[in-house]
Amino acid sequence: MRTTILAALLFPSALLAASCGGASPGDSAPTSTGTPAGAQGVAAIPGGERVSLPGNSPFAATAHGSFAEPWALAVAPGTQTLFITEKAGTMKFVDTATGRTGTVSGLPRVDYGGQGGLGDVAFLPGESSAQVGGRTIYLTWVEAGEGDTRGAAMGRGMLQCATATACSIENLQVIWRQAPKVTGRGHFSHRIAFSPDGQHLFLAAGDRQKLTPAQDLSNTIGKVLRLNLDGTPAAGNPFADRGGVSREIWTFGNRNIYGLDFDEGGRLWGAEHGPRGGDELNLLERGNNYGWPLVSNGVHYDRDPIPDHSTRLEFTPPVVSWTPVIAPGGFLFYSGAMWPEWQGDALIAGLSSEALIRVDMAGESASEAGRYSFGNRLRDIAEGPDGSLWIIEDGEGGRLLRLTPN
Repeated sequence: MRTTILAALLFPSALLAASCGGASPGDSAPTSTGTPAGAQGVAAIPGGERVSLPGNSPFAATAHGSFAEPWALAVAPGTQTLFITEKAGTMKFVDTATGRTGTVSGLPRVDYGGQGGLGDVAFLPGESSAQVGGRTIYLTWVEAGEGDTRGAAMGRGMLQCATATACSIENLQVIWRQAPKVTGRGHFSHRIAFSPDGQHLFLAAGDRQKLTPAQDLSNTIGKVLRLNLDGTPAAGNPFADRGGVSREIWTFGNRNIYGLDFDEGGRLWGAEHGPRGGDELNLLERGNNYGWPLVSNGVHYDRDPIPDHSTRLEFTPPVVSWTPVIAPGGFLFYSGAMWPEWQGDALIAGLSSEALIRVDMAGESASEAGRYSFGNRLRDIAEGPDGSLWIIEDGEGGRLLRLTPN
């Protein structure tokens, strides 16, 4: 019975086939009413309440519950089940086919406060067939250290669902820790992206508001890492000959990446918070130094100047830079059928901008092509199997919104 429930929740396509055959800055007009989600041939999702969006929105939006400081969204591959982390250390899921919600147990103890707590959730992209052992799940969170220090951590376990409203993570093991742990409660980043071939895991590790360690290759502060699926350093990384944690590093000089994804050409991109001004969309290439804190297109919060990227050509400049900032949350490259004209575009959830930002991609070039107001801070975005978009608002009571064409 438990195996049947697991298959129904996490692997509905397999079950169907069987039955058919038998808060700080950044990280901290008239309105029009959208048409129902069931209009224009788009299937409605049970339990959705229609939401009015500001201005002449291209979206019809429905709300599907609210969550306590949600941080990340992930659809389990091959399913219609959406998992949502909450910063204080809890996780929920929504079966978007039925509207049923449930809880997940077996989570790690997190150091909650400031920008820290439970972070990203991710699933192996190729793992989409039913199996008795469950499904591999990855989580990131903030872990306490000695002497009022803390750092990001990543763990891997097996997700199992005993009922349609309750799942658990079994045998969760820490497979990576940021080194060293430092004081403060900001800039953890801890975003996960799997390489298109499914062989490697990329992880953003924030600068922890410490600035200069981002230029030091002896630590994993202000870096993007390339790891094996078990969290060990991947072969072929650019600084492997230095030993230690340098073996993990893919890029450095990064500040605070909240969005990490691969485009349709297999290139890795990061959406990164600048200081006061200078948010960035970066093409994250092997061994590159992105200059933080030596250069930025913004200034420090106290308005002390920082040299622009154009003054130091040895550093890799952003492909797109925003001043005023958009405060990027999660982002993705759209691949669905509901907006065929947007296929390949980057869609970025905006925090302080309270908008969804669309970036037109042309190989290694990019430019902002649209900005759609929501009137609330947006934390993360996911694409549903049908090509609809799922957005989670930031903060206490953040709503889960499904977007379809208006």
